Amino acid sequence: MSSVPDSGSDPTCRLTGAETAVLRECAEKLCCASDASSIQDICAGAVQQLGIAGYLRWRKTHEIADSAAHAVDLATDPQGTRTLSLVTDQPLEAAHRENMTWLGRLATNRLRQQAETGRLYEAISRLALAERLQRALYAIAEQAASSHSMPEMMRALHNIVASLMYAENFFVVLQDPMTGAVRFPYYVDTLDQHPPGAEQDIPFEDIRYSLSWNLLEGGQPIMGSMQELKRQFHGRFKLIGPACEHCLAVPLRRNDRVAGGIVIQSYRTDTRYNQQDMELLGYVAQHVQTALERREAQSDLEHRVADRTAALRAANRVLRQQVLQRQRGEQLQAALFRIAELASTPENREDFYAAMHSVIGSLLYARNFYIALYDSKEQQITFPYSVDEIDTDRMPRKPGRGATEYVMRHGKPLLADRETFDRLAEDGECVQTGARSVCWLGVPLVWDNQVKGALVVQSYSPEHVYDERDQELLTFVGYHVANALQRKHIADSLKQAYAGLERRVTERTRALALANRDLREQIAERERVERRLKYETLHDSLTGLPNRTFLLQRMEHALQKYLKDSAALFAVLFIDLDRFKVINDSVGHLVGDDLLFQVGGRIRACLKTRDVVARLGGDEFAVLLGNVDSQATAVQVAERIISELQMPFRLGAKEVFTSASVGIAIAGPHYQRPEELLRDADSAMYRAKDAGRHCTAVFDDRLRYEALSLLEMEGDLRRGLNRREFVPFYQPVVTLEDGRTVGYEALLRWRHPERGLLTPGDFLAVAEESGSAESIDWQIFEQVCVHARSLASEQTFISFNVSGRHFRSPDLDRRLLDLFKAHQVSPSHLRIEVTEHTLLENPAQVRRILGNLRAHGVGIALDDFGTGYSSLSYLHQYPIQTLKIDRSFIVEMEHEGGIAVVRAIQVLADSLGMQVIAEGIEEEQQREALLQIGSRYGQGFLFSVPRAAEDWIGRALVAAS
Repeated sequence: MSSVPDSGSDPTCRLTGAETAVLRECAEKLCCASDASSIQDICAGAVQQLGIAGYLRWRKTHEIADSAAHAVDLATDPQGTRTLSLVTDQPLEAAHRENMTWLGRLATNRLRQQAETGRLYEAISRLALAERLQRALYAIAEQAASSHSMPEMMRALHNIVASLMYAENFFVVLQDPMTGAVRFPYYVDTLDQHPPGAEQDIPFEDIRYSLSWNLLEGGQPIMGSMQELKRQFHGRFKLIGPACEHCLAVPLRRNDRVAGGIVIQSYRTDTRYNQQDMELLGYVAQHVQTALERREAQSDLEHRVADRTAALRAANRVLRQQVLQRQRGEQLQAALFRIAELASTPENREDFYAAMHSVIGSLLYARNFYIALYDSKEQQITFPYSVDEIDTDRMPRKPGRGATEYVMRHGKPLLADRETFDRLAEDGECVQTGARSVCWLGVPLVWDNQVKGALVVQSYSPEHVYDERDQELLTFVGYHVANALQRKHIADSLKQAYAGLERRVTERTRALALANRDLREQIAERERVERRLKYETLHDSLTGLPNRTFLLQRMEHALQKYLKDSAALFAVLFIDLDRFKVINDSVGHLVGDDLLFQVGGRIRACLKTRDVVARLGGDEFAVLLGNVDSQATAVQVAERIISELQMPFRLGAKEVFTSASVGIAIAGPHYQRPEELLRDADSAMYRAKDAGRHCTAVFDDRLRYEALSLLEMEGDLRRGLNRREFVPFYQPVVTLEDGRTVGYEALLRWRHPERGLLTPGDFLAVAEESGSAESIDWQIFEQVCVHARSLASEQTFISFNVSGRHFRSPDLDRRLLDLFKAHQVSPSHLRIEVTEHTLLENPAQVRRILGNLRAHGVGIALDDFGTGYSSLSYLHQYPIQTLKIDRSFIVEMEHEGGIAVVRAIQVLADSLGMQVIAEGIEEEQQREALLQIGSRYGQGFLFSVPRAAEDWIGRALVAAS
């Protein structure tokens, strides 16, 4: 710093002691000055103390000084924008000028120091902000890779943003690209009393004109107060929720698409956001979106792994259940065989009961087991067999309120634990006698429609408890045990009754009895075999229902009766189960056989006793309704069958649903054989399936005419192929602006010798079913190549449709290229049109064929775009050159939504560098609307109807001449 000027340095500038003190005091104050205003105040004080008549002011550097005043520049701002000047009315004395100049140099040095300090502070602030931002981005990346749940990650992101700026009120909005619905996975607002749920999907229209709607719709950052936002969006802003003082919102983008946004709000009047906050939040939002995408990808992977694991676990569980059920079934079957065997053996009662206990013990826990029987003569309950860990002896007793009496009194099983017994005791129904068990299970023994006793197992350990399955099992076993006891009782009674008679049988009658018995057994066996053979010949082995032979016999009898007496009207119903193959393939043939058995029973339950239901084979059944009043009666029975089959079927542990289609044929004088009725009922059934299934159809003259017409049409198609009656008609593709023809589309027509010119809708479905469609297409392809030599050029092309069935042939591209070469047609003059469905049938093979054709110059057009899946993925995967907008969208262009769809397709095609052709233009307004949205090409009746190739070739020759 410069020292105070010496009073002896210049005779003309001598300082007094007071002036020296003033300058030194000012120099010390300048060293401590904090800003430019303080420097101006210190210099102004010096001017006043030195007695100089003037004032100080900041003058812009480029400003010209006032000529009427005298000014001395003291200090200059280091940034060069302004200068501190001393303005006086009279010129300064030399001493004052030197003093002020010296003071000005000090002020200039202090200004430089302040500027340098400010730059350092600003740099430090920027570094601190950059460090905070870097830590925030690291934290965001860490959250994306962490195992936290989505709410925890959202809370962490909120804290990260709050570390960068004021974000007490913070929420994230995401938009579903498929449904358009929005969701607020994280929402924190100090004033909003009704925040949206994190998993709640809200339709996009429900938040129309809100802050979130404008953010998602515009895709640009938003900042300002409520009044500023209303002015900014010009009436397209509506407040939803509490009004904030200031807000800031930035979009979340994914692949140039707005996927959501981050919004922060301030309800404080002293807190507002600025441009720096908006840029900072926008930068953070990019990393937040990356974190969300990584978390979403991780979540999708976890869901797929979990779903696959659950599917495998479920399949394994079902398999184990099936194995366990089969084992239990085999074990139960063996037990029942053993019970039946015991009933027929001559063992004593004690051995019989012990063997029965052993059989039941193989099925469930039966360490404590007893059988109770009611003796009606003595009117007491006896226990012929009892094995128990605690109650070793069970003495006969009079009926009381015990659990055994409860089962015998009510005639139904009882599964009870201690709580159940306490509840029954409170109700006065039952009192547990003897040792108190942990779980008690008893079932009644019933024969001759009377409860004769009870079969009981019980457990004293919590390790062994019974459930409802054990109750069902013991109940089922109890029926067989009761039968065995009944047979044993009957056998004992008969044994006692015939004991005396057997003693009186003499040897003279024994030989005759034996011979007579053998003869009766032989006769009975022969009759049984004959009945069995006859039954098996006329009945289905699976369902036990009559078969086709039996049904035709009964139908023959009913038809002969009807031809003699028209009042004996009858009807035939042909029933076919819908989607039975799916059930067979999914749950197995054993379950399918069980289903067929139950279906036969349900159909039989819907009929009268005199009616006949037969299984014809597979899932086909037929019903012969005798003595029907009218067609309406047959339809009513068919609808009753359909309704009954609609109810769920319980097949083991599964519940299966199916439905049926029913065809009806009513007897008439034109029928001579029963097979004709069955044939017509079958045709009516297929008509019911074509009508949507789960319904009925009655065979009438129209069906007979359609069948004959179908047969005739198939013959005409064969003859038409041989006569080459199928020709292409061409519809021009024009420029919408001036109508200039740029190409032709070949359309299939049939020049039928009797019915005239037919369009594909009249015959193509029959051709596809009969297998003639491919041959017809190749005839068209060959004729297109012939006509292309006259119609196609460098400025025009010819396109023709190739259906999906052709792409099943792996050499389609080679065959087409050979055809073009044989007719000397340049591939660049031709285009093939495929539909969206074709691209999805065999993607790899279709992509290879189209790629090879495109490599040889053949154009590829996607026909009827928008009517299929409209997936954007195949637009990149396949070498598509042209998109053809389906005429359904052109017709809907009079509505705003239709125009939006067409505009979206046009924008999509322009972004991919594809050509767009609008189909089905029939009105001038449609052409003008297409021009307004940027479409250049189109075709339709507005320009020309499809014409034969000769017409277009003739016109071309006339135009050339």
